[in-house]
Order: sequence, then C-alpha cells, then structure tokens
Amino acid sequence: MTIRVGFGFDVHRLVEGRELWMGGIRIPYEKGLLGHSDADVLLHAVCDALLGAANMRDIGYHFPDTSAETEGMDSKIILRKTIELIATKGYRLGNIDATICAEKPKMNPHIPAMQQTMADVIGCDTDQISIKATTTERLGFTGRQEGIAAYATVLIERL
Repeated sequence: MTIRVGFGFDVHRLVEGRELWMGGIRIPYEKGLLGHSDADVLLHAVCDALLGAANMRDIGYHFPDTSAETEGMDSKIILRKTIELIATKGYRLGNIDATICAEKPKMNPHIPAMQQTMADVIGCDTDQISIKATTTERLGFTGRQEGIAAYATVLIERL
C-alpha cells in the first residue's frame, strides 16, 4: 500500500445576504461566506488537500471560479467529484484532520453533523474525519469576524 499526505487551506469573507455553509451543512447565522460557489471553506480546504496528495493540482484548476457551471455550486458536489478524481489514480481516503478558524458562530455544536455529512458524501466512516474549531483570540481578519478560514490535512492510500 502507498500512502500520501496533502494539505489544504481556504478563506472567504463574511457578508450579509448569504447563507453560511460549513462542512456541507447550513449553519444558522446572520452572515454567510462570499464566493463563487457556496463558499464552504472547510470542504474547499479538504478538496485542495485531497487533490494535492494525489498530485492533481488544486480545486481552482478542476472547479474554476470563472465557470458558469460552478457558480453557486454546492461544495458537497465538489467533494464527491474530488473523491472520484483521486479514485482515477487509484487512491481512496485514509483520513482527514481539519481545523476551522472562526470567532463566530461557534462551530463545535455542528461538528458531528459535518462529520456525518462528509462521511456520507465520501462513503467512509465518520471516524476517518476529524474536525476541530478554534478562534484566533480576536486577532487578524478571522478575529475581527471579517471572514472564516479552514485548514485540512489528509492521508490518502493507493491499494
């Protein structure tokens, strides 16, 4: 068995008039993330990590923000298609370890639903998906509640 590691990062600005999507679920909040798709930073970071681990470029290459096809796209579709892409090279998910950086809203109550949603999309066990949430102690753009960021590390395996 061959294993590979990938790392992903994404950030989007918080704005009024958009829904907040994180980890494939809608989180009630007065603001949402601005982006070409639904701007789910967690799923975008995970997809970048998966593609990087498989040496398949990045999410912008496969799902460009200049395409009408990806405008408003549900990031669960991007995640599913990314899993299909890495499978073309013989890879499957080993595990995900991800961190969401946000002052508000609090993410911890939503983590089990995010894990379940992602596991359903990927076709894996929830135990393969670790999601953590942190603040930046009111420092930087996340601390000022201007945006939300996410980091992801993945392990993929070829059988």
